Amino acid sequence: MPKRKGKVARKHTVGRVILVSALVLALITGLGTIYFVRHLNGNIEGVSLDALGGDRPEKVYRGNGEPLNILVMGDDTREGAGNSIDGEGGGGSDTTILVHLSADRERAYAVSIPRDSIVDRPACNDGESAAATEVMWNAAYGIGGPVCTVDQLETETDVFVDHFVVVDFNGFGDMVDAVGGVPVCVPEDLVDRKHGIFVPAGDPSVLTGDEALDYVRARSVGELAQRNDISRIRRQQTFIAALVRKVKSAGTLTRLDKVVGFLDAATKSLTTDTELDSVTRIGKIAMQLQSIGLDKVQFVTLPTEYYPTDSEFSGRVFWTEQATEIWELINEDKEIPARLLSGNAVTAEPPSTSSAATETPSPSATGSGTPSSTPSETETETPTETPTASETETPSAPATTKPEPVPGVCA
Repeated sequence: MPKRKGKVARKHTVGRVILVSALVLALITGLGTIYFVRHLNGNIEGVSLDALGGDRPEKVYRGNGEPLNILVMGDDTREGAGNSIDGEGGGGSDTTILVHLSADRERAYAVSIPRDSIVDRPACNDGESAAATEVMWNAAYGIGGPVCTVDQLETETDVFVDHFVVVDFNGFGDMVDAVGGVPVCVPEDLVDRKHGIFVPAGDPSVLTGDEALDYVRARSVGELAQRNDISRIRRQQTFIAALVRKVKSAGTLTRLDKVVGFLDAATKSLTTDTELDSVTRIGKIAMQLQSIGLDKVQFVTLPTEYYPTDSEFSGRVFWTEQATEIWELINEDKEIPARLLSGNAVTAEPPSTSSAATETPSPSATGSGTPSSTPSETETETPTETPTASETETPSAPATTKPEPVPGVCA
């Protein structure tokens, strides 16, 4: 009898130890998770969109589900010596991308807007900054920050913006380092002697954070300095696609240290609207993207044309009719047809599979479609004086005419 009691007592003791240990472990893990989430939330700065008032575009789509439009901007703070690009000061925005997620979450478009686009800017800062006509796109950010840029996009396109995200470029480099670098095919050394930029060639070249910043920001590269930033946009799209692949790879997601490091670096670099300024809200949107294949994530350069060389806006660009059509399709949550993407878009698919025949072109068939009347580094589908930005006169032209190479991007 005593032996039986002893055995039962030991059994109960072991059981209680396991139970208590499990509860303590769960408690510690739970508290750690809460602490980490709070830490990440504390990294994100929230800015209200209330200043836009009630006079905003109406959502056109009336089908099932809700499409989302998120305006992503790169805050080029250029902190530190030797970081100035194009002789510019800090606080500008060299990157503006409207990310559109379809209502059924089966496709996503990331439309890059050239910073050299000439547009009309609305009044900003509660009217303290007067409206202006025929100014560069990125001037709005310097004057009124992300809210002014959101207002400008809504005014110019009539597309409602649900959220915005600003990524600090220095934090962007930390994100790259957090995942151990990002592999990108660089056909030859990318050199911008004017600004002390060097990115090594490689197929692929695994870029560190500093090299990645140089890769996406370099402007004066190749034999001739670029007239605008179309080629830079193409490099940005190529790199972001590679970063998406790296973050989604098993080698990253199965490494807790990399996941934690990436999230910490990413949130430190973020400013969002106040409806999106928590990791849980951002995470909900991220979870909705799980069903979207990499081949359905399209990086699109807004179709543009150069102003005439004798114009006061020489070297700048204006949006074409194809650009207007793209905005209308996004507003209606409709698929952008191949004729508008031909030579003008890349996907997030790995290079080894993206060359397969699809409705949209592979990276080797992409280009800016915004050539000028003088030589430049931007791509072109047909080397004529004034071709359109997204397509040529005949459908067969993109398949028979090889686009000019973009510095730093493999064919």
